[in-house]
Amino acid sequence: MHVKVLKNILSFFKKVPLPRKETILLVLVVALLTILITTSISLLLEKYDNTRIPSLGTIRTIGVEAYGGSLIQLSNGDKTLDWGTIYPGTLTKRSFYLKSQSTVPIILQLSTSNWTLLDVDGENTTDFLKPPDYIPLNESLRITWDYNGTPLSPNEEIYVTLTLNATDSIEFVDYLIDYQIREFSFDIIIVGNET
Repeated sequence: MHVKVLKNILSFFKKVPLPRKETILLVLVVALLTILITTSISLLLEKYDNTRIPSLGTIRTIGVEAYGGSLIQLSNGDKTLDWGTIYPGTLTKRSFYLKSQSTVPIILQLSTSNWTLLDVDGENTTDFLKPPDYIPLNESLRITWDYNGTPLSPNEEIYVTLTLNATDSIEFVDYLIDYQIREFSFDIIIVGNET
C-alpha cells in the first residue's frame, strides 16, 4: 500500500510543471525578507522588554513620624523605601505608618525632590532631562498615595500606601536605554501642615 501511495505522489509531481527560475528566486527573496523583518522586530522588542531599573526613596518628614511597613531604617537614621527593580509601564506600591507629632490637627502633604538617575558608570545623568532632550521626570516617574486629605488629630496614626508609576512612553524608555540608566533615587517629603 505504501508503494502505491509513493507512486501516486511521484506521478503527481511529474505532471506538475517545474517553476521557473524567476519564481524560485522570488520565493527565496520573500522568505529571506520575512526572516530579516521578524528578527529585527524581535530584537527591537527585546531591547524594550528588558529595561529595568532598581531604585530607592529616602523618606523625609516634618510634623509626622514614619515607621514600620516597607520602611527600612539605615544606621545613620535615614528611612528609605526600597522600590526594588522598576519596569517601564508598571506600578510599584510600598506602605508604612505615619503618626502625627503635632499638638493640633494637621493635613499631610506629599512631594518629591533630589531625583538622581545614575548610568552604568555611576554618573548622574539627571541633567540630560533638561532641554533640548527634555523629558518631564514628574510625568515619567510619578509618586501618588492613598491619603485622602482627612486631618490627623494629635498622635493619630494612619497606614499609607505610596505608588510609584513608571511610564512606558517611548521617549522615557529611549532615555533609559540611550543613557544606560541603571538605578535612581529620590527623596519623598511628607509634611504635616496645621489645618
